[in-house]
Amino acid sequence: MYKPVANKIIIDVLVKTGLLTSQDAERYIVLAKAERRNLDSYLIRHGILTDRQIVEALAQQLKLDIVDLKDIEIPSSVIERVPVKFASFYEFMPIAIEGNRLKLAISSPLDVRVVDDIRAHLGLEPREVLALKFDINEALKKYYGLASETIDKILTQEPQHKDHAHTQAWVEDIEKKSEDPSVAKLVNQIILEAYQKRATDIHLEPYRDKVRLRYRIDGVLIDANLPPEAKLFLLPMLSRIKIMSNLSITEKRLPQDGSAVVRTKDQDLDLRISTIPTLRGESMVIRILPTQNMRTTLESLGLNEHNAAQLRGLIAQPHGIIFVTGPTGSGKTTTLYACLNELNRDERKIITIEDPIEYEMEGITQIQISPRLNFGFAQGLRSILRHDPDIIMVGEVRDLETVQIAIRTALTGHLVFSTLHTNDAASGITRLIDMGVEPYLVASSVEAFAAQRLVRLICPQCKTQDSGITPLVRQEMAQSLSLPSVDFKIYKGRGCDHCHGTGFWGRSAIYEILPMNETIRAMLSHQPRVATIKKAAISGGMQTLRQNGWQCVLKGLTTPAEVMYVT
Repeated sequence: MYKPVANKIIIDVLVKTGLLTSQDAERYIVLAKAERRNLDSYLIRHGILTDRQIVEALAQQLKLDIVDLKDIEIPSSVIERVPVKFASFYEFMPIAIEGNRLKLAISSPLDVRVVDDIRAHLGLEPREVLALKFDINEALKKYYGLASETIDKILTQEPQHKDHAHTQAWVEDIEKKSEDPSVAKLVNQIILEAYQKRATDIHLEPYRDKVRLRYRIDGVLIDANLPPEAKLFLLPMLSRIKIMSNLSITEKRLPQDGSAVVRTKDQDLDLRISTIPTLRGESMVIRILPTQNMRTTLESLGLNEHNAAQLRGLIAQPHGIIFVTGPTGSGKTTTLYACLNELNRDERKIITIEDPIEYEMEGITQIQISPRLNFGFAQGLRSILRHDPDIIMVGEVRDLETVQIAIRTALTGHLVFSTLHTNDAASGITRLIDMGVEPYLVASSVEAFAAQRLVRLICPQCKTQDSGITPLVRQEMAQSLSLPSVDFKIYKGRGCDHCHGTGFWGRSAIYEILPMNETIRAMLSHQPRVATIKKAAISGGMQTLRQNGWQCVLKGLTTPAEVMYVT
């Protein structure tokens, strides 16, 4: 909501405190008005000033206290007394009611008319304190629920809960402001909120009396706190998302998979939508794939100097198969894309066959399999060979037929990349043999197995030394890395605004690379156990996942708990 009176006060304060010149302030007010924004919102959005700079300047000039909303527990009686549409519209957070006084947190001064509205509609006398705009928005979501204002407006203005969304042939801008509340706007808010919080997946799950919305951030599911009324809009929300992704809105008994593209001010987002029928309705998961955020170098994935050099040597081979192993969601495909990116040259023909295609790469021919049309990995591989490729990537070897074709392809002079679901690198060998591949074919075609996991990285804003690590953990680290002493520094994240209190920000991969040397190839004729293969690989210089993880701990990148959890 554009508030000219509040803007005038903010201009005076920012000019008096020297944060802006008079000329700059006047110019910014014109630009803010063109965007239908308050001056403070415009300055923060465009990075001219920070939220904290503006609040501290207002506190100094207006003699108001600053509160940290994260440290305050607001009573439910206060939330019940102040309607969400009132708090959201006037952009304040109610904190406490003392007699007939309402203590409320604001980020910019309230207009006199707003103060009169609070007195008239709530029967309370406002008492203002200052808080960061971001904290106020987060508090509104926490106490009233995500998109509660939109849901409240829909309930008020659209009692029949009809979804007015229509199919669009173009890419939708989910940050485009809409004055009219609708289910389409509600869905856009959910997707945009997930993207801004760096979520990789959105989980929409129906239960008997509620709908649960969760975001997967840095590999961990976090509740997004939808208001209880959201259960009334589950079907319209699902229909809206199905329309966006060209799925059937009438089919609710069978799983469906689709895709869509939406736009933010930063970039386009590829969405992968999957639905499954449950007892209380359809459950939906949306995978968010930023088109401009793919890590394309081996070092950016988390490979240390030793592993990066080893992997570069392996992918430089003219033929053979390289398998990347690990559980679902461990970043295997991203590692393969980084390898292909390093090999992508004009003189090479690279073809991939995937399910699904997660990132589009220029200069590479990418094929999407279609089980409904009986077009799988095996059928695709046969067709690929007629297109004269130098390098092939198979998204996953799921059956004996696919792996046998991949092996024959490698034996006839092609470099092949693929993935396997195993716990470690050594298990990849026994997995292929269990699938029915002859040991001599594994020995003659496979160049290496690379196992990987993702560990959360310590937030750089709240990183601090951790003195609570047990001597047992220190001793294991020292023995694993052959360190002369257990006296080394270990770090953790305290939790802050930047990382939303988790202590972690982002993820990186740890690796275990097992090259197929002559010793291991010779062992395959006796069908050795996994432990025997792993022991031989370690004797040959292989760093295990745990050792690579401990190196990350010593560098201050992650915590011992993270390494022990994923390995």
